[in-house]
Amino acid sequence: MKITGLKTFVANVSRTNFVFVKLYTDEGIDGVGEATLEWKTQTVVAALEELERVLVGQDPFRTDPLIEQLHRDSYWRTGAVFRTALGAIDAALLDIKGKALGVPVFELLGGKFRDRVTCYANHWFFGAVEPEDYAARAKDAVAMGYTALKWDPFETADMEMSLAARSRTVDIVAAVRDAVGPGIDLMLDVHGRLNVPTAIAMCRALEPYDLRWIEEPTPPESIDALVEVRRNSRVPIAAGERLFEPQRVIEALAKGAVDVLQPDVSHAGGLSEVKRMAHIAHAHLIPLAPHNPVGPVMNAMTLHTAVAIPNMSIFETVSVDVPWRKELVRETLVFEQGDLLAPTAPGLGVELIEEACARFPYEPYDVPFYDGSLNTAGIATGAKVMGD
Repeated sequence: MKITGLKTFVANVSRTNFVFVKLYTDEGIDGVGEATLEWKTQTVVAALEELERVLVGQDPFRTDPLIEQLHRDSYWRTGAVFRTALGAIDAALLDIKGKALGVPVFELLGGKFRDRVTCYANHWFFGAVEPEDYAARAKDAVAMGYTALKWDPFETADMEMSLAARSRTVDIVAAVRDAVGPGIDLMLDVHGRLNVPTAIAMCRALEPYDLRWIEEPTPPESIDALVEVRRNSRVPIAAGERLFEPQRVIEALAKGAVDVLQPDVSHAGGLSEVKRMAHIAHAHLIPLAPHNPVGPVMNAMTLHTAVAIPNMSIFETVSVDVPWRKELVRETLVFEQGDLLAPTAPGLGVELIEEACARFPYEPYDVPFYDGSLNTAGIATGAKVMGD
């Protein structure tokens, strides 16, 4: 079997653009991966297309050697753009191999540790403005079957927060906790927008609400800053979506920067790479909760990884999305009582509908974290992704 071509597909989803890649073979078996890199769509598409020349004519069963060759020969080996392209290729190669062998991809990663993974909801809060809006949408998410919710209540925070802004964030969190009660896990995402003293102050102010974690409280450039926040917080600290290389993950673990590690299966270089990161974290007795707030192929990539690692904690899902998300793929997800079941179909278990992507052409979007538009950057109303 030989690779005969590579093609990228872009689909606008009203907050970003999904980026999919397909590899084709001379035996009619193709593989799909996702390289959605929020707000860097055209850049990652170019990176993927540059890899076609190297991949054509190669044996797709040589997954690790091919990925290592691409990594070695890129010269510019680090950063989100290249490693996201690499992650999508890794997924597409494994998809081809799984289909050819008639087994799910997690079997190629060493087999499954579990039959189901507990999920938490993201995007459930879109359209919320006031604390009571967040409370109402939180109740809706719990009614869908979720037992854990994550969101960013820090609005226009940029390094520092006024007393009024701090109080408003606390009010939003308090409203959600009151709405869902003590039995639902709540996690907050700061998207790396606070300096060290402000992050510590907010961790202390939010301590009464029994949070499962506060995510990426400080910018990802400084692991030492994260260490300082964790040292001064009783709320567990999660991070890792913007730690793209294994060496950065090793540094974060060695310095004790996180309670929960959150590599992104695409941005960190693929399923194979994240499995290696998971085992390093497991040696430090640190659990993984992979970053996974984007498209349906990425969801499948992350699910297979989650099934195949020993220290999986909880699985991020998009609870509601644009109604046309399900037009883009055929997938075989089973969502049951707040859990996703382990896949059973060969390969990744998701097929891209190529012609559908053309109906939703690329549109540019800006980062929504600093102007307070995050809760409306996606969709105020949409379709449930799972549990329909």
